[in-house]
Amino acid sequence: MEVKGATLLYTLAGLMITFAGFSALLLAVRPASGAKLSLLDRYLAKTVMTHIFVLTAAALLPPLIALYDVAERWIWPTSAVLFALPMVSLQVTYPYRRRRMVGKGPPFPIFAVFVVFGSAVTLAMLVYVLSGLKYSAAAYITALAIDFSTVAFAFMVALDVIMKQPMEVPERKGLD
Repeated sequence: MEVKGATLLYTLAGLMITFAGFSALLLAVRPASGAKLSLLDRYLAKTVMTHIFVLTAAALLPPLIALYDVAERWIWPTSAVLFALPMVSLQVTYPYRRRRMVGKGPPFPIFAVFVVFGSAVTLAMLVYVLSGLKYSAAAYITALAIDFSTVAFAFMVALDVIMKQPMEVPERKGLD
């Protein structure tokens, strides 16, 4: 049994994993140029990977549940709960975790889009799907796509901040 929207879910999962690899490659630019990795560099890499893997798992969850011949009316609520709980937890605790690791909170655009908008979309999807309304598959996949977009946006803003940081290049010993 193929779940509604499976092709789009597989496409999103592939896109998300590609983005994770691309973002890791971009973050490798600084050390490759001889600069030391900052706490922000490391935190950003860990955060992007964590969020992307939660989103990828959420994209693969409905087709995985469908493999067990679970009725579609149960696939979306189950997937919504299993996606929303860890995702909202990651979204709303982001400022605290960033402050604890880096020493200051996120810039306002990241807070507004990634934390506030992202968690609002995830919670709205959860309420919609658990209400049993007609377009649960569409609401789930839309929330997944929007959450992915907020992660991409936050990464691009954070990357801009990182690239503006001075490069702490360790001294190299001369060849004598």
